[in-house]
Amino acid sequence: MTSFTRRFSALVVGTMMTASFVHAENVSPSITVGTQEVGLTAGYLFGHRLTDLHTTKQHGPALMPSWMMTLTDPIGDSWYRGQISLGAEMVYLQFREPLVTHGIGFTPRIKYTFVALGRIRPYLEFAGGPFWTDLGGQIPEEANEFNFVLTGGVGISWFLTPQFAFNAGYRFHHISNAGTAFPNLGLNASLPFAGFSFFF
Repeated sequence: MTSFTRRFSALVVGTMMTASFVHAENVSPSITVGTQEVGLTAGYLFGHRLTDLHTTKQHGPALMPSWMMTLTDPIGDSWYRGQISLGAEMVYLQFREPLVTHGIGFTPRIKYTFVALGRIRPYLEFAGGPFWTDLGGQIPEEANEFNFVLTGGVGISWFLTPQFAFNAGYRFHHISNAGTAFPNLGLNASLPFAGFSFFF
């Protein structure tokens, strides 16, 4: 376990312990149109070789600070009842293989949060945007340093207070240069994550 992972885990556990004094009946959130969310999420990237031409097995830590705003009141009247949020996210990745390199990007992000379960709120999310990495040009899958990153995933928010939630989930992660240079096989990975959000 890296020192980064240990520090982030200690921060998450400490935050949860601090919020544990709040009684369950007092933590059902009231998210309305215009509610803003500031979050910090971290995870670990595990590469996938989807074809025989994919030979690089990248992995490493990821850090994703984000901001979002709720755009709708709850939509629907069944299990799928939920709200749409739109915002932006910074993405930082450190690749540990085949050599230590870095990547950073900026992605608009959209999220649909299911609200039927009260303080436990599953969600679907999608994000995509420009991404720069010095891994590009040093591996057979990517020819240049400027790329794009696309992610889609599922998660769950557990509200510990009406304004604070612990988040965990999974993303599928894709990096490629959208055909601006060749080769352009792309890099694919799984990204399990955990973090927290503040609502105001």
